[in-house]
Amino acid sequence: MMANYQDIIANYKDKKGGIIEAYHALQREFNYIPQKAVAEAARVFGVSEAQAYGVATFYSYLSVEKRGKYIIRMCESAPCHVAGADKVLKAMEDYLGIKVGETTADGKFTLELCECVGQCQATPVITVNSQPVFNVSSEKIPEILSAYK
Repeated sequence: MMANYQDIIANYKDKKGGIIEAYHALQREFNYIPQKAVAEAARVFGVSEAQAYGVATFYSYLSVEKRGKYIIRMCESAPCHVAGADKVLKAMEDYLGIKVGETTADGKFTLELCECVGQCQATPVITVNSQPVFNVSSEKIPEILSAYK
């Protein structure tokens, strides 16, 4: 059962920097930060909604857009790029039927780009809900992603 956003935010109201921790907790629960939660965070932390929205949109890891159950990120750093990240990305777009920044119609997958994930020894690397998948090739994409369907 999903928690409600008011309870999640209330857990961090007395912590220094609690708004960011609350946003991380919201994102763990919902995979994004609902707009109503941004307004609630503004009220609880005593900042304007614009400031609360600014925090929610400043960090690339946080999102105020609804995202899929599985968030797939393609590393776009130089080592992954040299090792064929473009082909892997194209294979994922073709397999999922979406482009970067989009979510599949069934709400299962969101495809995003990210900076280096610190696994340059096994490029190209993708992450699925922050879990790295190493030495990915375009040919492996159907097998990798079918495990999440």
